[in-house]
Amino acid sequence: MAGTASGPRLRAPAPARPFQVVLVEPEIPPNTGNIARLCAATGSPLHLVGRLGFSISDHAVRRAGLDYWHLVQVQQHDDLDSAEKAIGAASPGRRPRSWLFTGRAPTNYLDVEFAPGDALVFGRESEGLPMELLTKRGSDLVAIPTLGAVRSLNLANAVSIVLYEALRKTGATSNSELR
Repeated sequence: MAGTASGPRLRAPAPARPFQVVLVEPEIPPNTGNIARLCAATGSPLHLVGRLGFSISDHAVRRAGLDYWHLVQVQQHDDLDSAEKAIGAASPGRRPRSWLFTGRAPTNYLDVEFAPGDALVFGRESEGLPMELLTKRGSDLVAIPTLGAVRSLNLANAVSIVLYEALRKTGATSNSELR
């Protein structure tokens, strides 16, 4: 069945406890724009941490054509610790776990037991997360295995892969229907 612009789309209800997408010092505006669109599509808050490699002023967002930016709950934080504290404070009941994504982790993202509300933390495009953080938080490190010789996946692609796997594993996509 071919869909039209006004026809029904496959939808699922927004999760009561959405996953928190955390980008630490993102550098490339189109990646963050794509991730913001993903967050709008999944009802996931977007946390931008540290120094950004671009502006997210209203003028810059309009100029970039991000017509869905208003659909995303965007929060800025000075550092990862502040972001995690804000995420924890906004989560009644179970404190969300932070999963830090790096190509240097021994744990495959397919083996992680994600829980609703968890934080999915990704580093900047050029260097990933700081080595000091990776050393300190070894039990929180997760990787997406690559099968070829590339150094890493594109940031927006990596966030998409992980977020939809976390949604699938927690049953958030199981009540999908055409609406």
